[in-house]
Amino acid sequence: DQGEPIGELIVAPRSRGESFSAADRDLLGGLAHEAGRAARSVRLAAEVERSRRQIVAAREEERRRLRRDLHDGLGPTLAGARLKLEAARARTDGRPEEAAKLLSELDGQLAGVLDDVRRISRGLRPPALDELGLMPALRAQAATLSVDSGVELRIHGPDSLPALPAAVEAAAYWITVEALTNVRRHSGASHCAVRIALSDALEVEVEDDGIGISPRTRRGVGLTGMRERAAEVGGTCEIAPRAPESGTRVLARLPLPAGGVA
Repeated sequence: DQGEPIGELIVAPRSRGESFSAADRDLLGGLAHEAGRAARSVRLAAEVERSRRQIVAAREEERRRLRRDLHDGLGPTLAGARLKLEAARARTDGRPEEAAKLLSELDGQLAGVLDDVRRISRGLRPPALDELGLMPALRAQAATLSVDSGVELRIHGPDSLPALPAAVEAAAYWITVEALTNVRRHSGASHCAVRIALSDALEVEVEDDGIGISPRTRRGVGLTGMRERAAEVGGTCEIAPRAPESGTRVLARLPLPAGGVA
């Protein structure tokens, strides 16, 4: 296709000694052309998917770096500036009322900047992932949701995991949090279990004993978001009724790099 060799079509005559007729050659030529186009389309689709996964991985790594820079660099700098303003306000003489008013305004502005930095930092990447790691972060979420909802939540999996790609780690975290949020809001469940397993992929399973999910259930933002987060890293996310028991089962499989994890 387009002069680029992408494969070979091997054919043989129907019987020994028989040659291909002009019609046969025309047919085989057309078949080779269409097969080449199909093969090229498949290869291009695979290249697009690989590029998309690389972009997602790079995005999450950059978010991790930005969150660290905001938290460890700009944040302390602004906090230090606020302390200096407090010290200056305590030592102001001459026109103390006006100086105190100005310093109070500056202090309020810096407080607003600090809030913005913290908001941006939290939005880039959940701080708990970098501060605690995936398993402790999920256990902390489960404990909070259990208290808020009365649902008994249990996390099953290793105490800790090796270093994971930032995109995979973030996808696992958000898929689990969204699944637990759905359990709390919609399931009417009394028990819920989260299972984390690591092999050639990171597997996340969330099961509850609630009313279940109907096949006719409209796919909202939450359910669609879980599938999209899995797809972004080349994985899958299945959401279905839990059989044979009642309830819902979410199973996400997030592939890891060919070389494994650190």
